[in-house]
Amino acid sequence: MTDIAPLLEFLPCRTPQAWIGWALDNETLLLIDHAHCEKKAASTALNLMFRYVDRPELLDNLSQLAREELLHFEQVVGLMRERGIRYDHLSPSRYAGALRAEVRTSEPQRLVDTLIVGALIEARSCERFAALAPHVDAELGLYYRYLLKSESRHFEDYLNLARRYAEEPIDARVAFFKEKERALIESPDSEFRFHSGTPEAVNS
Repeated sequence: MTDIAPLLEFLPCRTPQAWIGWALDNETLLLIDHAHCEKKAASTALNLMFRYVDRPELLDNLSQLAREELLHFEQVVGLMRERGIRYDHLSPSRYAGALRAEVRTSEPQRLVDTLIVGALIEARSCERFAALAPHVDAELGLYYRYLLKSESRHFEDYLNLARRYAEEPIDARVAFFKEKERALIESPDSEFRFHSGTPEAVNS
C-alpha cells in the first residue's frame, strides 16, 4: 500500500464518513465525476504550461503530470464503459471554483496561489481514493490503490513549484487555503460530486 502519510499531514482534515456513504450510494455519479476530474487536472496542467512558458521546471513537471492525468481519464472512461455507464456532461462541484476564487490576480502571487490550490486538489483526490478503496468492489478498489501509487506525488510537485516561484515563504498562503478547503469538505453540500462536502440531510 502506498504511504499516504505525507498527504494526510498536508490536508487540513479527513473526508467525513458521511461523504463515503454518499459516494457508495451514488457510484455512477462518482465515476462520471472522477473522469471529469482527471480531464480537468490535465487541462489545468496544460493551461499553466501555456501561460508560463518561461518556467522550465514547471514545464517539465506539469507535462508529465498532464500525460498521467489523461491516461487516467482514459482508464476511468474505459472502466465506465465496462459497467455500462455513459460518460456525459456534469455540472462542476463548488469545490475547485471556491478555492480558485481566492487566487490573487497579480504575478507571481497568482501563479503561487494557483499551484497551492492544485496541491490541495491533488492531495484531496488521493485521500478520497484511499478512503473509498476498502468500501467499493474489488476491481474499483484495486484501481483506486493503483491511482494512489501513481498520483500521490502530484500534490508535492505543485507545492514544490509554488515554493520555487514565490518571492516569500508560502506558509501563510498554504494555511489560508487549507482553512478554505476544510470548510468546503466539512460543510453541508446539496449535490454529490467527487470533491463535495457532506450531504445536507446528514447535517439537518
